[in-house]
Amino acid sequence: MDGIQHRMVNVNGITMHVAEKGQGPVILFLHGFPELWYTWRHQILALSSLGYHTVAPDLRGYGDTEASTCVTSYTCLHIVGDLIALIDSLGVEQVFLVAHDWGAIIGWYLCMFRPDRVKAFVCLSVPFMPRKPKMKPVESMRLLFGEDYYICRFQEPGKIEAEIAHVGTSEVLKKVLSTREPGPPRLPKDDAFGIKPDTPVTLPSWFSEEDLSYYANKFNQKGFTGGLNYYRALDLNWELTAPWTNVQVKLPVKFIVGDLDTVYTTPGIKEYVQSGGFKRDVPLLDEVVVMEGVGHFINQERAEEINSLIYDFIKKF
Repeated sequence: MDGIQHRMVNVNGITMHVAEKGQGPVILFLHGFPELWYTWRHQILALSSLGYHTVAPDLRGYGDTEASTCVTSYTCLHIVGDLIALIDSLGVEQVFLVAHDWGAIIGWYLCMFRPDRVKAFVCLSVPFMPRKPKMKPVESMRLLFGEDYYICRFQEPGKIEAEIAHVGTSEVLKKVLSTREPGPPRLPKDDAFGIKPDTPVTLPSWFSEEDLSYYANKFNQKGFTGGLNYYRALDLNWELTAPWTNVQVKLPVKFIVGDLDTVYTTPGIKEYVQSGGFKRDVPLLDEVVVMEGVGHFINQERAEEINSLIYDFIKKF
C-alpha cells in the first residue's frame, strides 16, 4: 500500500477515517458491505498514478470511522451528509464518484440530493432503484423472496451478528467474498452461511490471506452492526425520500456489473437494466458494461479492467 496516506476527518458530527493518495481532480470511492476503504486499494494506486486525488473513506459504522449503535443514525440523509462534509473538507466543488454495492446505493442518493457536487458517476453492481410509493421495501422483499432473503434476515438487531459470531468473522467473510451463487441471496435460519467444517471455503485468487486478515481484524474490532444498520434503515429511507418519488438522476453515469453478480442475477434487476427502465430513470446513462464470468466484488476480481474502465470514462470530463 505504498504511499497511501491515512487521516481522520470530522464530518457531520462524527470522526471519519479516510485513505488517500495523489493530486489532481478528486475521485471519491464508496465501499459496500461487508467491506472497507481497502476494497479500493487497486484503484487508489492506479488512478492516483494517472493524475487524480483518490479518496476512499471507511463509511459511517465501518473500520476506523465512528459507529453509532442507533439504527436511525444510518439513514441516507446521514450518510450523504457525511460525504458532503468530506467533499467540503477537500476544498473542491465537485468529485468524480466511484461506488460499489451499498456504496453505490449511497452514491445514487448523493446524485439525487446534491447533483451539483458530482461530475460523473461510475457505478458498480447496483443500478438505480426507483422508489416504489405503494409499499415499503422490506415488506416488498419479504413478499417477493421470503423470510430467508438476506435483507429480511438482517432486520432484527443482534440476530445475524450472533450467527456471524458463532461461525467466525473470517469464515463468513471468506464465504461472502467467494460466492458465485445467483441471486436472490438467502440465509436459511438453520444454517445461514452453509459453512461446513469438512468442506472449508477457499479464498478466490484475487483475495489473499493478508487481505482477509485486514478485513477480519477491522470487523472483529468494530463488529458488523454499523454495516447492518444500513439495511435496517431501508424502510426509514423510504419514508424520508418520498419527495424524490419519480425523480430522474441527470448526471453522466457508467454502470459496470458482472454477469454472475448476486444483485444482477436477482429477479427483476437484469430486466430493469437491459429493457430501458434504467435509461429512463438515468437519461445520461452513457454505457452499461456486463463483464462475463465475474461475480459481485468486481473491483477486486478484475481490478485492472475496472481501473481502465473508470479512467476511460472520467477522462472525458
